[in-house]
Amino acid sequence: MTVETLHPGQLAILRAVASGRAEITCSCEPDLYVDGVPCCNQWVVHGLVHSGHVRASRPGRIGQRVAAVLTDSGRGVLHSPAPAKEIA
Repeated sequence: MTVETLHPGQLAILRAVASGRAEITCSCEPDLYVDGVPCCNQWVVHGLVHSGHVRASRPGRIGQRVAAVLTDSGRGVLHSPAPAKEIA
């Protein structure tokens, strides 16, 4: 089994979602809001949604904001041990 490695920005978004501070718009390319403020890197959000790590907590109208939640894979990535870093 391989462990997916995410960069610090991706992990920060996952932590915000895990803490219940995030809302996501219902859309095929959803936007994420943390503490009511739009996330500054929506490309990363789209990647986390399309990779199955983050999803809307419930269905809604297109563009409606609902709570964002982690999926099982999102929780797994967030709580997996970080791989050792090589020093060149």
